[in-house]
Amino acid sequence: MSENAMQLKAEFVIANKSGLHTRPGAVLVNIAKKYDSEITITNLTSQGKPANAKSLMKLMTCGIKCGHKILITLEGEDAEHALAAISEGIVGGLGE
Repeated sequence: MSENAMQLKAEFVIANKSGLHTRPGAVLVNIAKKYDSEITITNLTSQGKPANAKSLMKLMTCGIKCGHKILITLEGEDAEHALAAISEGIVGGLGE
């Protein structure tokens, strides 16, 4: 990790009635892809493994349902900006 890179972690509870299915998942992936940072998502409720948040296929394997707690881990120089955008997306319902 370079001197300017930072690592951030944040937990969220998914409020989408149908969880992170394809449509809101794609919105999250598109937000993540705008940033250079490495971004992973972990389903804490089902004790899942971290998945690349920039891959819809990987995100779908997490099985994130309504009410599940997730952990977003970001590492890179734009991690702070990426976290702000992801947080705004999740709070806003990811397009739903």
